Amino acid sequence: MLSRRHVLSVLSAIALATGSLVTAAPAAELQKASLRLKWLPQAQFAGFYVAAAKGYYKAEGIDLTINPGGPNLLTENLVATGADTFGLSGGTDSVFAARDKGLPIVCIGVSHQITPFIFVTRKDGPVKTIQDFKGKTVTTWFTGANHVLNGMLAKEGIKPDELKIQPQQVSVTPFVDGNVDVITATYYNEFYTIQSRMPKDSLKTFVAEDYGITFPRDTLIVAETTAKEKPELVKAFLRASLKGWKDAFSDPKGAVDTVMATAPTLDRAQQEFMLTEVKRLMTAGAAAKAGMFWIDADAVKTAHDFFLKYGVISKPVDLAAAYDASFIQSIPAADRLP
Repeated sequence: MLSRRHVLSVLSAIALATGSLVTAAPAAELQKASLRLKWLPQAQFAGFYVAAAKGYYKAEGIDLTINPGGPNLLTENLVATGADTFGLSGGTDSVFAARDKGLPIVCIGVSHQITPFIFVTRKDGPVKTIQDFKGKTVTTWFTGANHVLNGMLAKEGIKPDELKIQPQQVSVTPFVDGNVDVITATYYNEFYTIQSRMPKDSLKTFVAEDYGITFPRDTLIVAETTAKEKPELVKAFLRASLKGWKDAFSDPKGAVDTVMATAPTLDRAQQEFMLTEVKRLMTAGAAAKAGMFWIDADAVKTAHDFFLKYGVISKPVDLAAAYDASFIQSIPAADRLP
Protein backbone atom coordinates (compact mmCIF):
# COMPACT_ATOMS: atom_id res chain seq x y z
CA MET A 1 0.00 0.00 0.00
CA LEU A 2 1.31 3.40 -0.91
CA SER A 3 1.97 5.81 1.94
CA ARG A 4 0.10 9.13 2.07
CA ARG A 5 3.36 10.95 1.43
CA HIS A 6 4.05 8.81 -1.64
CA VAL A 7 0.56 9.39 -3.01
CA LEU A 8 1.00 13.14 -2.64
CA SER A 9 4.37 12.93 -4.40
CA VAL A 10 2.80 11.05 -7.30
CA LEU A 11 -0.04 13.54 -7.59
CA SER A 12 2.42 16.42 -7.56
CA ALA A 13 4.41 14.80 -10.33
CA ILE A 14 1.29 14.30 -12.40
CA ALA A 15 0.33 17.90 -11.89
CA LEU A 16 3.73 19.11 -13.00
CA ALA A 17 3.73 16.83 -16.02
CA THR A 18 0.28 17.87 -17.20
CA GLY A 19 0.62 21.53 -16.31
CA SER A 20 -2.35 21.34 -13.99
CA LEU A 21 -2.44 22.26 -10.32
CA VAL A 22 -3.85 20.25 -7.48
CA THR A 23 -5.54 22.69 -5.11
CA ALA A 24 -6.97 22.29 -1.66
CA ALA A 25 -10.71 22.46 -1.09
CA PRO A 26 -11.91 26.08 -1.03
CA ALA A 27 -12.21 27.67 2.37
CA ALA A 28 -15.65 28.26 3.79
CA GLU A 29 -17.26 31.29 2.21
CA LEU A 30 -17.09 34.44 4.31
CA GLN A 31 -20.35 35.73 5.67
CA LYS A 32 -21.05 39.27 4.54
CA ALA A 33 -21.92 41.78 7.26
CA SER A 34 -21.68 45.51 7.87
CA LEU A 35 -20.97 47.78 10.80
CA ARG A 36 -22.59 51.22 10.80
CA LEU A 37 -20.67 53.74 12.85
CA LYS A 38 -22.30 56.67 14.61
CA TRP A 39 -20.03 59.23 12.94
CA LEU A 40 -17.35 59.73 10.30
CA PRO A 41 -14.03 57.82 10.49
CA GLN A 42 -11.91 58.90 13.46
CA ALA A 43 -9.96 57.38 16.34
CA GLN A 44 -13.19 56.97 18.31
CA PHE A 45 -13.63 53.84 16.17
CA ALA A 46 -9.96 52.86 15.82
CA GLY A 47 -10.36 49.31 17.12
CA PHE A 48 -12.82 48.37 14.41
CA TYR A 49 -10.58 49.73 11.66
CA VAL A 50 -7.55 47.95 13.12
CA ALA A 51 -9.47 44.67 13.31
CA ALA A 52 -10.47 45.03 9.67
CA ALA A 53 -6.97 46.00 8.53
CA LYS A 54 -5.38 43.06 10.32
CA GLY A 55 -7.86 40.57 8.97
CA TYR A 56 -9.42 39.68 12.31
CA TYR A 57 -12.97 39.71 10.94
CA LYS A 58 -12.03 37.51 8.00
CA ALA A 59 -10.28 35.12 10.39
CA GLU A 60 -13.64 34.82 12.15
CA GLY A 61 -15.40 34.13 8.85
CA ILE A 62 -16.81 37.62 8.37
CA ASP A 63 -16.52 39.80 5.28
CA LEU A 64 -17.18 43.07 7.12
CA THR A 65 -17.87 46.43 5.54
CA ILE A 66 -17.49 49.46 7.84
CA ASN A 67 -19.98 52.17 6.93
CA PRO A 68 -19.50 55.69 8.29
CA GLY A 69 -22.27 57.50 10.09
CA GLY A 70 -23.23 61.13 9.74
CA PRO A 71 -25.39 63.94 11.10
CA ASN A 72 -28.57 62.71 9.41
CA LEU A 73 -28.16 58.97 9.96
CA LEU A 74 -29.73 57.07 12.85
CA THR A 75 -27.85 53.84 13.37
CA GLU A 76 -30.79 52.30 15.24
CA ASN A 77 -33.07 52.68 12.22
CA LEU A 78 -30.50 51.24 9.82
CA VAL A 79 -29.91 48.18 11.99
CA ALA A 80 -33.59 47.66 12.77
CA THR A 81 -34.47 47.65 9.05
CA GLY A 82 -31.63 45.31 8.13
CA ALA A 83 -29.69 47.88 6.12
CA ASP A 84 -26.73 47.18 8.44
CA THR A 85 -25.90 44.07 10.44
CA PHE A 86 -24.16 45.74 13.37
CA GLY A 87 -24.29 49.29 14.58
CA LEU A 88 -22.52 51.57 17.02
CA SER A 89 -25.47 53.63 18.20
CA GLY A 90 -25.79 56.74 20.31
CA GLY A 91 -25.94 55.08 23.69
CA THR A 92 -28.11 53.42 26.29
CA ASP A 93 -30.47 56.38 25.98
CA SER A 94 -30.78 55.78 22.23
CA VAL A 95 -31.49 52.10 22.82
CA PHE A 96 -34.23 53.03 25.32
CA ALA A 97 -35.74 55.50 22.87
CA ALA A 98 -35.59 53.02 19.98
CA ARG A 99 -37.23 50.25 22.00
CA ASP A 100 -39.80 52.77 23.25
CA LYS A 101 -40.72 53.32 19.58
CA GLY A 102 -40.91 49.60 18.92
CA LEU A 103 -37.68 49.23 16.96
CA PRO A 104 -36.49 45.60 17.25
CA ILE A 105 -32.87 46.20 18.23
CA VAL A 106 -30.73 44.55 20.91
CA CYS A 107 -27.65 45.91 22.64
CA ILE A 108 -24.79 43.37 22.67
CA GLY A 109 -22.09 45.55 24.21
CA VAL A 110 -21.37 49.00 25.61
CA SER A 111 -18.25 50.87 24.55
CA HIS A 112 -18.17 54.03 26.69
CA GLN A 113 -18.91 53.06 30.26
CA ILE A 114 -19.45 56.63 31.45
CA THR A 115 -21.05 59.66 29.83
CA PRO A 116 -18.58 60.74 27.12
CA PHE A 117 -19.90 64.26 26.65
CA ILE A 118 -20.51 67.36 28.69
CA PHE A 119 -22.42 70.61 28.27
CA VAL A 120 -20.11 73.61 27.97
CA THR A 121 -20.70 77.32 28.54
CA ARG A 122 -18.63 80.39 29.34
CA LYS A 123 -17.54 80.79 32.94
CA ASP A 124 -18.11 84.56 32.79
CA GLY A 125 -21.42 84.17 30.95
CA PRO A 126 -25.01 84.21 32.21
CA VAL A 127 -25.29 80.43 32.67
CA LYS A 128 -24.18 79.50 36.18
CA THR A 129 -26.59 76.64 36.92
CA ILE A 130 -28.88 74.43 34.88
CA GLN A 131 -31.73 76.73 35.87
CA ASP A 132 -29.97 79.39 33.81
CA PHE A 133 -30.51 77.27 30.68
CA LYS A 134 -33.99 78.82 30.55
CA GLY A 135 -34.33 81.22 27.65
CA LYS A 136 -30.87 80.36 26.32
CA THR A 137 -29.74 78.79 23.05
CA VAL A 138 -28.47 75.26 23.58
CA THR A 139 -27.20 73.02 20.80
CA THR A 140 -27.00 69.24 20.99
CA TRP A 141 -27.13 66.12 18.84
CA PHE A 142 -30.52 64.59 18.16
CA THR A 143 -29.03 61.11 18.08
CA GLY A 144 -29.19 60.47 21.81
CA ALA A 145 -27.51 63.43 23.49
CA ASN A 146 -30.82 65.29 23.33
CA HIS A 147 -32.34 62.61 25.58
CA VAL A 148 -29.63 63.14 28.16
CA LEU A 149 -30.13 66.91 28.01
CA ASN A 150 -33.90 66.58 28.39
CA GLY A 151 -33.47 64.22 31.31
CA MET A 152 -31.13 66.57 33.15
CA LEU A 153 -33.47 69.49 32.50
CA ALA A 154 -36.49 67.54 33.70
CA LYS A 155 -34.72 66.66 36.95
CA GLU A 156 -34.38 70.40 37.57
CA GLY A 157 -38.03 71.01 36.66
CA ILE A 158 -37.25 72.67 33.33
CA LYS A 159 -39.35 71.95 30.24
CA PRO A 160 -37.67 71.76 26.83
CA ASP A 161 -39.81 74.60 25.48
CA GLU A 162 -38.37 76.95 28.12
CA LEU A 163 -35.12 77.17 26.16
CA LYS A 164 -34.03 77.09 22.54
CA ILE A 165 -32.70 73.61 21.77
CA GLN A 166 -31.18 73.46 18.31
CA PRO A 167 -29.41 70.76 16.29
CA GLN A 168 -25.69 71.06 16.73
CA GLN A 169 -23.42 71.79 13.80
CA VAL A 170 -20.19 69.93 13.16
CA SER A 171 -18.22 73.12 13.81
CA VAL A 172 -17.88 74.65 17.29
CA THR A 173 -17.55 78.12 15.74
CA PRO A 174 -21.10 79.25 16.68
CA PHE A 175 -20.23 78.72 20.35
CA VAL A 176 -16.78 80.29 20.08
CA ASP A 177 -18.30 83.31 18.32
CA GLY A 178 -20.88 83.73 21.08
CA ASN A 179 -23.95 82.76 19.05
CA VAL A 180 -24.66 79.74 21.25
CA ASP A 181 -24.94 79.83 25.04
CA VAL A 182 -24.40 76.12 25.73
CA ILE A 183 -22.82 73.52 23.46
CA THR A 184 -22.60 69.75 23.76
CA ALA A 185 -19.03 68.47 23.57
CA THR A 186 -17.44 65.03 23.78
CA TYR A 187 -14.27 64.90 25.86
CA TYR A 188 -12.31 63.50 22.93
CA ASN A 189 -13.50 65.76 20.10
CA GLU A 190 -15.41 69.03 20.48
CA PHE A 191 -14.02 69.85 23.94
CA TYR A 192 -10.51 69.40 22.55
CA THR A 193 -11.32 71.76 19.67
CA ILE A 194 -12.95 74.37 21.93
CA GLN A 195 -9.93 74.39 24.23
CA SER A 196 -7.65 74.94 21.25
CA ARG A 197 -9.57 78.14 20.52
CA MET A 198 -10.50 79.34 24.01
CA PRO A 199 -8.64 79.18 27.35
CA LYS A 200 -9.71 76.14 29.36
CA ASP A 201 -10.14 78.25 32.51
CA SER A 202 -12.70 80.40 30.68
CA LEU A 203 -15.09 77.46 30.33
CA LYS A 204 -17.71 76.02 32.66
CA THR A 205 -18.98 72.47 32.22
CA PHE A 206 -22.07 70.52 33.25
CA VAL A 207 -21.30 66.83 33.72
CA ALA A 208 -24.00 64.18 34.06
CA GLU A 209 -22.07 62.34 36.76
CA ASP A 210 -22.14 65.48 38.91
CA TYR A 211 -25.89 65.05 39.01
CA GLY A 212 -25.69 61.46 40.18
CA ILE A 213 -26.34 59.78 36.86
CA THR A 214 -24.21 58.00 34.26
CA PHE A 215 -25.25 57.44 30.68
CA PRO A 216 -23.15 54.63 29.13
CA ARG A 217 -22.87 55.28 25.42
CA ASP A 218 -21.58 54.05 22.07
CA THR A 219 -23.66 50.90 22.27
CA LEU A 220 -23.13 47.97 19.91
CA ILE A 221 -26.48 46.84 18.54
CA VAL A 222 -27.97 44.20 16.26
CA ALA A 223 -31.48 43.44 15.11
CA GLU A 224 -33.45 40.99 17.22
CA THR A 225 -33.49 38.53 14.31
CA THR A 226 -29.68 38.61 14.09
CA ALA A 227 -29.30 37.96 17.81
CA LYS A 228 -31.72 35.02 17.65
CA GLU A 229 -30.80 33.47 14.31
CA LYS A 230 -27.06 34.21 14.04
CA PRO A 231 -25.61 34.09 17.56
CA GLU A 232 -22.27 32.71 16.35
CA LEU A 233 -21.90 35.63 13.95
CA VAL A 234 -22.45 38.05 16.83
CA LYS A 235 -19.85 36.29 18.99
CA ALA A 236 -17.36 36.19 16.12
CA PHE A 237 -17.83 39.91 15.50
CA LEU A 238 -17.19 40.70 19.15
CA ARG A 239 -14.09 38.50 19.31
CA ALA A 240 -12.56 40.18 16.26
CA SER A 241 -13.49 43.66 17.49
CA LEU A 242 -11.92 43.05 20.89
CA LYS A 243 -8.67 41.97 19.23
CA GLY A 244 -8.69 45.16 17.20
CA TRP A 245 -9.22 47.33 20.25
CA LYS A 246 -6.52 45.54 22.26
CA ASP A 247 -4.08 46.20 19.41
CA ALA A 248 -5.21 49.81 19.08
CA PHE A 249 -4.48 50.50 22.74
CA SER A 250 -1.15 48.65 22.72
CA ASP A 251 0.01 50.50 19.58
CA PRO A 252 -1.83 53.84 19.48
CA LYS A 253 0.45 55.30 16.82
CA GLY A 254 -0.22 52.37 14.53
CA ALA A 255 -3.94 52.62 15.25
CA VAL A 256 -4.01 56.29 14.29
CA ASP A 257 -2.07 55.43 11.13
CA THR A 258 -4.77 52.91 10.26
CA VAL A 259 -7.59 55.39 10.82
CA MET A 260 -5.80 58.11 8.85
CA ALA A 261 -5.30 55.73 5.95
CA THR A 262 -9.09 55.87 5.64
CA ALA A 263 -9.40 59.59 6.46
CA PRO A 264 -6.05 61.25 5.66
CA THR A 265 -7.23 64.81 6.32
CA LEU A 266 -7.67 64.19 10.06
CA ASP A 267 -5.41 66.05 12.49
CA ARG A 268 -2.98 63.53 13.96
CA ALA A 269 -2.52 65.29 17.31
CA GLN A 270 -6.26 65.37 17.89
CA GLN A 271 -6.64 61.73 16.87
CA GLU A 272 -3.93 60.66 19.31
CA PHE A 273 -5.64 62.65 22.06
CA MET A 274 -8.98 61.13 21.08
CA LEU A 275 -7.69 57.58 21.31
CA THR A 276 -6.32 58.24 24.80
CA GLU A 277 -9.68 59.59 25.94
CA VAL A 278 -11.57 56.74 24.31
CA LYS A 279 -9.45 54.23 26.22
CA ARG A 280 -10.35 56.01 29.46
CA LEU A 281 -14.04 55.84 28.60
CA MET A 282 -13.93 52.21 27.49
CA THR A 283 -12.12 50.98 30.60
CA ALA A 284 -13.98 53.02 33.22
CA GLY A 285 -16.46 51.73 35.76
CA ALA A 286 -17.26 48.03 35.74
CA ALA A 287 -15.19 47.55 32.57
CA ALA A 288 -12.00 48.09 34.58
CA LYS A 289 -12.39 44.52 35.82
CA ALA A 290 -14.98 43.00 33.49
CA GLY A 291 -13.36 44.20 30.28
CA MET A 292 -14.35 46.12 27.19
CA PHE A 293 -17.93 46.19 25.88
CA TRP A 294 -19.21 45.04 29.26
CA ILE A 295 -22.89 45.68 29.87
CA ASP A 296 -23.20 47.09 33.38
CA ALA A 297 -26.74 46.06 34.28
CA ASP A 298 -26.87 48.40 37.29
CA ALA A 299 -25.81 51.44 35.25
CA VAL A 300 -28.29 50.56 32.51
CA LYS A 301 -31.17 50.21 34.97
CA THR A 302 -30.30 53.45 36.75
CA ALA A 303 -30.25 55.34 33.45
CA HIS A 304 -33.50 53.67 32.38
CA ASP A 305 -35.28 54.61 35.61
CA PHE A 306 -34.02 58.18 35.29
CA PHE A 307 -35.39 58.57 31.76
CA LEU A 308 -38.67 56.95 32.72
CA LYS A 309 -39.11 59.19 35.75
CA TYR A 310 -38.53 62.34 33.77
CA GLY A 311 -40.59 61.40 30.74
CA VAL A 312 -37.84 60.90 28.19
CA ILE A 313 -39.32 57.45 27.49
CA SER A 314 -43.07 56.90 27.67
CA LYS A 315 -43.14 53.47 29.30
CA PRO A 316 -40.82 50.93 30.93
CA VAL A 317 -38.46 49.12 28.57
CA ASP A 318 -37.98 45.37 28.88
CA LEU A 319 -34.28 45.56 29.77
CA ALA A 320 -33.77 41.80 29.49
CA ALA A 321 -34.95 41.95 25.87
CA ALA A 322 -33.13 45.19 25.04
CA TYR A 323 -29.73 44.24 26.52
CA ASP A 324 -28.26 40.79 25.96
CA ALA A 325 -24.99 40.35 27.84
CA SER A 326 -24.66 36.67 26.95
CA PHE A 327 -22.61 37.37 23.83
CA ILE A 328 -19.88 39.39 25.54
CA GLN A 329 -19.96 37.07 28.54
CA SER A 330 -19.21 34.11 26.25
CA ILE A 331 -15.74 35.56 25.60
CA PRO A 332 -13.03 34.84 28.22
CA ALA A 333 -12.37 37.77 30.56
CA ALA A 334 -8.70 37.88 29.56
CA ASP A 335 -9.74 38.54 25.96
CA ARG A 336 -11.93 41.45 27.03
CA LEU A 337 -9.23 43.31 28.93
CA PRO A 338 -6.96 45.71 27.00
